[in-house]
Amino acid sequence: MAVILVVLLSVAFDPSHPLPSMAVVAMLGLQVVHSLPRLKWLRGPWSLAAQALLFPWAGPGAPGLLAASVLLIAGGPIRWVMFAGVVAAAGLLNLSDAYGCANAMGNALAQGLIVFGVTRLSDLRAELHAARGEPAAESVAGERERASRDLDAVLGSSLSAVIGLAAKGRTEEIVVLGREAAARARETPGAAVELPRGDLTPRLALPIHVAAHAGFLIVSVIYLWQMRPPAWVLAGALLAVAGVVGLQLYHSLPRPPGVRPRHAAWTLPVQLALACLPLLSPDRPYPQLAGFAAASVLIVMCGNAAWAAWPISGAIILGVCATLLLRGVSPVENLYWTFNAAAVAAMLYGLALHTGLVFQVREARLALAEIAVVKERRRISRDVHDLLGSSLSAIVVKGELAVRTPERAERELADIARIARRALADLRAIPRDDDPGLSLDAELASAREILTAAGVTVHVDASRRAPVPSPVDALLATVLREAVTNVLRHSRADHCRIEVACGDGLVRLRVRNDGAPADGAAGAPGERAGGQGITNLAERVAAVGGRLAAAPTGGGYELSVLQPVGLGGDTDGVEAVAGV
Repeated sequence: MAVILVVLLSVAFDPSHPLPSMAVVAMLGLQVVHSLPRLKWLRGPWSLAAQALLFPWAGPGAPGLLAASVLLIAGGPIRWVMFAGVVAAAGLLNLSDAYGCANAMGNALAQGLIVFGVTRLSDLRAELHAARGEPAAESVAGERERASRDLDAVLGSSLSAVIGLAAKGRTEEIVVLGREAAARARETPGAAVELPRGDLTPRLALPIHVAAHAGFLIVSVIYLWQMRPPAWVLAGALLAVAGVVGLQLYHSLPRPPGVRPRHAAWTLPVQLALACLPLLSPDRPYPQLAGFAAASVLIVMCGNAAWAAWPISGAIILGVCATLLLRGVSPVENLYWTFNAAAVAAMLYGLALHTGLVFQVREARLALAEIAVVKERRRISRDVHDLLGSSLSAIVVKGELAVRTPERAERELADIARIARRALADLRAIPRDDDPGLSLDAELASAREILTAAGVTVHVDASRRAPVPSPVDALLATVLREAVTNVLRHSRADHCRIEVACGDGLVRLRVRNDGAPADGAAGAPGERAGGQGITNLAERVAAVGGRLAAAPTGGGYELSVLQPVGLGGDTDGVEAVAGV
């Protein structure tokens, strides 16, 4: 907001009339209404019409303000026709000489575009900041669509094939396919997601920069031409003007935050040197170019050397004043040109600054989108691992049992088809982040069935269990699923004990098995070839205030979860032993 006000004052203030008329004050007040985001609700056709009425009497800055207001308030292509009309009217009000007409039109063009650009960029920055979560939501939706396609192609097709093979009694193929699908479920999705990286600055940002600089260039050329200096002086001055304006445009081009113009270490000194040459003209000094150099110092140095940028820029403006004083320029003219250089610096820096701020918001939005996609990818990977691992392991176990005991094949194949259908439903719910509807009672029954089928003697003790909220129940069911999967995958267990107990506002689930390898890896896939089960479960439990740990226990392994009955509770001071 401060930058906008400085730019508006730079346009409206006339050093030759330091006490502004009522028309100037009213014109500036209306422009503040048009330009400040918090006052947008006050602006409309009435305020634009009021400015148009004040325009002929509001001083040399009025055309630029009115031109900007036309672009801000009028809609559609007609606004550019109206903008051209304001620029032409500025020239018609200054027909006394060619330079006066060209200067009025050039100032109206450049100042109008700069005020419009600074205001529009400020509005856009506020809009983007307010909607900074939208790209994240869009990216998450895209990630879910991609995951849904990939999961259906990789795991969904395998589960559908298992159902078909079960109907045909092809048990050996089911075992092979089940193992392959289980391996895929343990893999972390790694496909990159293309995030929207379009340029969020206005489409007119670059044209505004080019047109504003072109307006200053044209006015400068006409000014130098009408002075009629010697040919060699004119040629040098024109080259200096073209070089200063061209380098200024180069320094001002929209760039991501923190990125300096390439070769700025020499382009900035060259621009400064060229800007000083017209001050030393033998005929008459031309100080306006120093404002371009001062703006470039702020644009180039404010990121990495902000402590020096403002003093150097201020020294350039004071240098203009001192040079004109030493060359005998009258105080009034000296004040005019010094202010002119400062105003040019403020306007060009303000335009570049707001363009950079929009880039910063753009980068922040994209960063939020990337973070959201990474989190969503981890969630999907975790849910696939936790929710499908047990089902796929059960399919393999029952398939192997059907191969070993043909007399039970029909029953086991029916169970395989049922488990595969349940896994398909879970798979299709994961990308949508739907509640899979897990139940601890159902998982206890499933654990007993699957482990028994695998030849493990199961003892379930839930005598001290009490009803718990459904989110806690679903969390414990998920933990139990993964614990059973780990027993099947990582141990040669003969016995497994499952305990559920409640008390003092806490619920404990403990799963203990024997037959763990000597390295203690049983049930700890997070320590094995790409596994992530215990890590996933620990994150789930910790996120809602519980504790989970896994540890070997003398030839066996134990997993224990201590969870407050109210999600997000505190377990400080409560001992919890956890393991697989």
